[in-house]
Amino acid sequence: MIPVAFAPFEVRMSKTQLTLDLEKTLYAYWEEQGATAVEEVSMPDDQGIVDTLVLQNDNGAHTWRCFELKVTKSDFHSSAKLSFVGNYNYFVLPAKLYAQLKPEIPAHIGVLTYRAFDAADLDAALVPITTPGALTIAKSARYQELQVPESALLDRFTASLNREVVKAKQVEKGLAQYSSEQLLKEMRKRSANYDVYHPDRNVYDQFAAELESTTITALQDEVDALTGELALLKLGLAHDEAAR
Repeated sequence: MIPVAFAPFEVRMSKTQLTLDLEKTLYAYWEEQGATAVEEVSMPDDQGIVDTLVLQNDNGAHTWRCFELKVTKSDFHSSAKLSFVGNYNYFVLPAKLYAQLKPEIPAHIGVLTYRAFDAADLDAALVPITTPGALTIAKSARYQELQVPESALLDRFTASLNREVVKAKQVEKGLAQYSSEQLLKEMRKRSANYDVYHPDRNVYDQFAAELESTTITALQDEVDALTGELALLKLGLAHDEAAR
């Protein structure tokens, strides 16, 4: 049985768009600092899961930062364990939420606040904007010694990076990685939602229409090629007759 801490794929609740926006902005923020970030890193000894773990390497000296992303009060007050095991530990919160929760933030925990960019500002930008918003250090974190051995952090950090690489490779390979039997099984599953009155909404009809179109195009190309060859043959025969 694979230990939970090293399971390559764990069941997760779907993330809200706001959470994804915070995550994307946080990644970009630390990438600009020359650090490496990875999400959902399982900790040893029942220390929970770090939402985002960042490793900063300064001439061989490692600094570890843990981030817990919260987008609602109920999320902040949930029973999920806060895995603040790094040298510096932070909440990442929408600016409005931080204003409501400020008295509840522990003294040693930092806060990054998130503000989404205005659509009009994005349209008016003279340079490409690659993140949905910006982060501000609203409260600095205090240094602490690591709460788990660094060797364990490195092991789990590497395992999580590898998980993301595997996911990226799966996306790159697309459907090519699945057997015909698996694809057929998946299509059969979707037959329960077949819409008789709106064929354009059904994956089967879309596939059949595209296949038919592709087949007709391929056959037409073959007919055109044969017609061309026949024309050249007739032209050659006519030339031979004229030469006699």
